[in-house]
Amino acid sequence: MATPDFHFKRCSIVQEGVTHPVGTDAVLLGAWADIAGARRILDIGTGTGVIALMLAQRTENQRGIQIDAVEIHPDSAMCAGRNFAASPWADHLNVFETTIQNFAEIADNQYDLIISNPPFFSEKTKAPDETRRLGRHTATLPPNEMLAAVNKLLTPNGRFVVVLPVQEGWRLCESAVPAGLYWTLIAEVRGRREKPVERLLIEFQRDPYPFRKESILIYEDGLRYSTQYQELTQDFYL
Repeated sequence: MATPDFHFKRCSIVQEGVTHPVGTDAVLLGAWADIAGARRILDIGTGTGVIALMLAQRTENQRGIQIDAVEIHPDSAMCAGRNFAASPWADHLNVFETTIQNFAEIADNQYDLIISNPPFFSEKTKAPDETRRLGRHTATLPPNEMLAAVNKLLTPNGRFVVVLPVQEGWRLCESAVPAGLYWTLIAEVRGRREKPVERLLIEFQRDPYPFRKESILIYEDGLRYSTQYQELTQDFYL
């Protein structure tokens, strides 16, 4: 069955052939990440390109913005390229079909903001489908290799922002310290008020202070989005 296009207010996102269609994690990350002072942005594992497109919209009134995206899966990279070309921000967007490990070796520039919805399944919980496994299994992007690439590509005052399940998120916080990266902001995401925290949105910087926590609730009751989530995503959803 073909995956239908995903429609935002300002652009549509073709999803056919990608490892992962647009999901709540990506939308949250693209809306939540701090873009202040970010002129060069890198999206690791862009998939459909949704996060890069959201950041392009959020920075469209700023001069000198360049957003690069890296994607290992050929069909996803091709899909992201089509979505970029069809968007109002095509001149600011580039996609590279390669691994972030290789990209870090060949890149000439550093980035003010690096963002990623990275793979998180462990060896014991591989995704059953090979295509989905490529996007979700940590063998394709071990945390230590991702952090090494980020450390090389991030400007001295830059930010690295990710979304991960809780356990994987805290593990990444621990692993980041030897790489000289420290979490400065964590948003704990709950689907519903009575449910446990399901995701962590994490911002890393080279300076460990200050740091703070906040929380995000997606659904108020039933399937009605919370006021907080609506305000966070109101520039995007139809």
